[in-house]
Amino acid sequence: MVVDDRTELFTIGQLADRTGLTVRTIRFWSDEGLLPPTTRSGGGYRLYDAAAVARLDLLRTLRDLGIGLDDVRRILGRQAGVPEVARAHVRALDAEIRTLRLRRAVLRSVVRRGSTTEELRLMHDLARLSARERQQIIDDFVTEVFAGIDADSRAGGIATAMRGAVPADLPDDPTDEEVDAWVELAELVRDPAFRRRAREMAVAGAAGGDTPPEPMPDVTPAREALAAGIAPDSPAAREVVDRIVDPALSTGERVALADRMSTFTDRRVERYWELVGVLHRRPPFPPMVPVFEWLIEALRAAR
Repeated sequence: MVVDDRTELFTIGQLADRTGLTVRTIRFWSDEGLLPPTTRSGGGYRLYDAAAVARLDLLRTLRDLGIGLDDVRRILGRQAGVPEVARAHVRALDAEIRTLRLRRAVLRSVVRRGSTTEELRLMHDLARLSARERQQIIDDFVTEVFAGIDADSRAGGIATAMRGAVPADLPDDPTDEEVDAWVELAELVRDPAFRRRAREMAVAGAAGGDTPPEPMPDVTPAREALAAGIAPDSPAAREVVDRIVDPALSTGERVALADRMSTFTDRRVERYWELVGVLHRRPPFPPMVPVFEWLIEALRAAR
């Protein structure tokens, strides 16, 4: 070790003793230009200062994270001095910590759910995805469902809302509920049957053009009837329906209204928004689809 008035210098052997790395590994990285020597001794031995030691620590971290030599070279090429290297080191460690936390959350979910092999594969894949790749899953779903629909229409506005509603990244330390929500959401938007149903709703919504939507009736009586266990085909249900819609509506008009409601009533679509709420840590909202299902059946049963 060479010491002058300002700088302590280390040989490759001394670096190996300090870091636990082998002399062969350090020499290889130095030969590759990833760890250039600060200077050389009178005998030609490579010597390294404190900044090189910090650079070596970062180099090892990057390699432990699986980053290839070419990428490491580009990362290190932008560093200059101990503070910059330290900041890059912190960023690398933060990324590793986030990854480990997400994997831990996924494994907890696997244990809790008693997941099948297929679910385990899906969850493992999701844990490895970047934020951009997770967003791509949602983008692919929205692109297919709303293909060819005017972006300025009401249906196009729904597409924009659905695309931007899902957080691109999970929290640094996601809860079990958030991991489960993301897994369920990814499964849902990949389901061909769900995509077809969402497409039907999108096309029907776009067919309305610029016509203002009909005002939503107050379905509170239907919610109360559902909670009370009133059968939708019972005389009591007919009285409830008359409190929600115009009693003068004919049977055909009631059935037509039920058909329009049915077009835009789907439990899986509502579940999409419930899962989005979980990912945003919003309080759950009371489900509306079961209420409309009851009202639809009651409208069709009315005579």
